[in-house]
Amino acid sequence: MFTRLSHVTLFVKDYDEAIRYYTEVIGLILCGDNPVGPGVRWVTVGVPGQPDVEIVLYLADETQGTHSTPIGKQTLIFASNNCRKDVEILRSRGVAITLEPEEVRWGVQAIFEDLYGNRHVIVEPPTKDGNADER
Repeated sequence: MFTRLSHVTLFVKDYDEAIRYYTEVIGLILCGDNPVGPGVRWVTVGVPGQPDVEIVLYLADETQGTHSTPIGKQTLIFASNNCRKDVEILRSRGVAITLEPEEVRWGVQAIFEDLYGNRHVIVEPPTKDGNADER
């Protein structure tokens, strides 16, 4: 049966715009950018130090109409060692924070919005005593 999750897909409007945003603003790394056909590329980004999962930046076909295009309706969840610090870094890079870091049962979480309106979650797990770590 399945052995692991290798890729997730995030729909984008433009490959180069998305590569710049996710690498320069969000801080992911470019894993691959290869042509696969006319106007189509296999573009992947990932979290530094985690080579086993990649995010495929998939060009959305907007000719299908706004109701069938999933842009702005997707969520990625990023693990963090320091949610508050990560939020400040993202904010300094102009990223819209839609939910400030808050204590929740599972640690500290925050939400940011990317250039396409997708909302992504940052989660810092609780420390052994059940509280989020103030690093």
